[in-house]
Amino acid sequence: MEWQEQSLAMLPLGTLFAAVRLPVALVGAAAFLRGTPDLAQVDAFLDEVLDGGPVICDPQGRRCYALVPASMPESYKQAAEDWRPLGVEILGRGTYLGVPPVHLVEFDKEACVSYWSVPMQSPAMLCTPLNVARLIAAALQRLPVGGEL
Repeated sequence: MEWQEQSLAMLPLGTLFAAVRLPVALVGAAAFLRGTPDLAQVDAFLDEVLDGGPVICDPQGRRCYALVPASMPESYKQAAEDWRPLGVEILGRGTYLGVPPVHLVEFDKEACVSYWSVPMQSPAMLCTPLNVARLIAAALQRLPVGGEL
């Protein structure tokens, strides 16, 4: 019903899956994209580096959400603290994520709602935490001194 009324369903995180919030600018840095990254380029890059793991894009907030195992907030606790200044946050228990309907798989300038940047292949297929960490590490290497986005 939420998908019909609001184009998003609010799902609780921390039981079946968690999410890593990534600024689009950070993903663009990892992909060597200059300036404001084009969302289609960001989508293709995420699909490749996260091996087809599901990602939701919020174009209005210029953020992506990589869906990861529910254990990641605990197992990557120290890394999460290190990533926080970059605008990266691992979201788990006590957090809800706006999830678009499965048919929204590309950016629609008119609607400007969240969409599946990388569609979910099956319910059990999530992004590998190590691949997400490698993406963040690659972006860190390419950011200017001080790590500012």
